[in-house]
Amino acid sequence: MQDIKESRKKINQIDEQMAALFQKRMAVCKDIALYKKENGLSVRDEVREAEVVKRNVEKIENVELQPYYADFIKGVMDVSCKYQSALMRKMKVAYSGTAGAFAYIAARRMFPEAEYFAFPNFREAYEAVEKGDFDCAVLPIENSYAGEVGEVMDLIFSGDLCINQVLDVPIEHDLLAIAGAKAEDIKIVVSHPQALAQCDEYIRSHGFETKAYSNTALAAEYVKNQKDASIAALASADTAEIFGLNVLEKAVNDNRNNTTRFASFSRVKNKPESVAKRENENFILVFTVQNESGALASALNIIGAHNFNMRSLRSRPMKNLQWNYYFYIEAEGNVNTENGREMMQELSALCAKLKLVGSYFADNA
Repeated sequence: MQDIKESRKKINQIDEQMAALFQKRMAVCKDIALYKKENGLSVRDEVREAEVVKRNVEKIENVELQPYYADFIKGVMDVSCKYQSALMRKMKVAYSGTAGAFAYIAARRMFPEAEYFAFPNFREAYEAVEKGDFDCAVLPIENSYAGEVGEVMDLIFSGDLCINQVLDVPIEHDLLAIAGAKAEDIKIVVSHPQALAQCDEYIRSHGFETKAYSNTALAAEYVKNQKDASIAALASADTAEIFGLNVLEKAVNDNRNNTTRFASFSRVKNKPESVAKRENENFILVFTVQNESGALASALNIIGAHNFNMRSLRSRPMKNLQWNYYFYIEAEGNVNTENGREMMQELSALCAKLKLVGSYFADNA
């Protein structure tokens, strides 16, 4: 039997090699962190990580060792992501609203290690990134009930920023009150008019008075400052945590399927790459066509002919040209391929203006 000292000597030699490779790997991770920061991407990508584990495990010939190597690779990626998060802690993210608002929640979920800066409206947040003062902006692009956010759509068409990430955030309103308050104490509920409308059945069934506020987060702050057990806010559990309020009742929305899609806007366009084809690959286009018969149909036919499935098609009026419109399309598939490039070339010959806004992997909160 081999002497344990000799085995330990070999382990030490292997560890030296691994230490050198670890430093090389982390140097590359630093480059990746800088890329993610510049492109407004999150540190973690669970689908990508699963692909990496699967690919590496297949390289282990000893089947008995495969599950252990899977754990090893997962641990390495956890450490890499921690390092990337540390490098991205000074990432500056703009959003419209205030701390605790749903845009703030979306920004925290996309970039948990960043610094967040509130702006009074979408345009100011967007332009702050265009100027280079911030790394990215997190703005809503669509609500499952109210439809697209028109002002943001117009910024997508006229501005220079790219979308590299989209996140679905369920809009869930909870009943929040100060510590010690009970549900039976509540007489007045405060929130944004839209939130009040979305909880109308609950409000009427309890006979609450209502008070409108500019947004749900400021309503929660108002309740905190009033220190009155008879006043509650309709806002999220995240907001309750921020302002030190208690959740008296969860999810009091009349309908539980209300979701807002938020996008991360940055100055640089990301080109997603994956080890294997991913079903949630998407891209966004905006374009104009000549105001003549069949022009729009021809553009749509080009997209379909290249086997890209359109998830949505919208038209928006152009502000500077009366009765003229631009079109917004989200489609499934990887546009950063030879097929995608051919499609874009054909569209550019037909469209008066054509912009590939960005590519992204669809995600859920």
